[in-house]
Amino acid sequence: MLFPLELRFKILALASQIYVRDANETLVAYVRQKLFKLKEDVVVYGDDAQQQVLYRIRADRIIDISAAYAITDAESGRVLGTLKRHGMRSFWRAHYEITAATGATYVVREESVWVRVLDGLVGQVPVVGMFAGYVFHPAYRVVRAGSESPVMRIVKTPALFEGRFRLDAPAIAGEEEAELLVLSTLMILLLERGRG
Repeated sequence: MLFPLELRFKILALASQIYVRDANETLVAYVRQKLFKLKEDVVVYGDDAQQQVLYRIRADRIIDISAAYAITDAESGRVLGTLKRHGMRSFWRAHYEITAATGATYVVREESVWVRVLDGLVGQVPVVGMFAGYVFHPAYRVVRAGSESPVMRIVKTPALFEGRFRLDAPAIAGEEEAELLVLSTLMILLLERGRG
């Protein structure tokens, strides 16, 4: 993967769709979240025609604020890691934990609660909401457990008719780490999108 990655949500679509493009504008992943699923099961494709299944992200339980999501390679079935939301701690400020199959642990935290709240509130106002994406830019920071220096940072960028995020990875150690963290942030954005 060639960073930074750009993640684009189609706002007017019924089901959440994310297009992930690398620094060369090449599509590296496409996600289309199914509507009305009680137990989350997200499929990540290599193309927007949904022919090449790359990964699956599955919840371990039906609608729960403390659900864990297993991230697996679709071809081999190998578990890359898990993403866990920290229940009540995530109500006010997003807080997630990512555990790699190797045992490495990462923490994802929202940088400013007020930016997300204002982005969500203003985004709901007719006409004015179209411009919220130009003013408020929620951001999330991924750090290795026990460290404060970011491995990855996700920031909402200005956009008019879509949600657009930029994913920078200043301290990624390798391809496997990048793979797990990008997939985890995709799922986090799908979960957080519902909160504003």
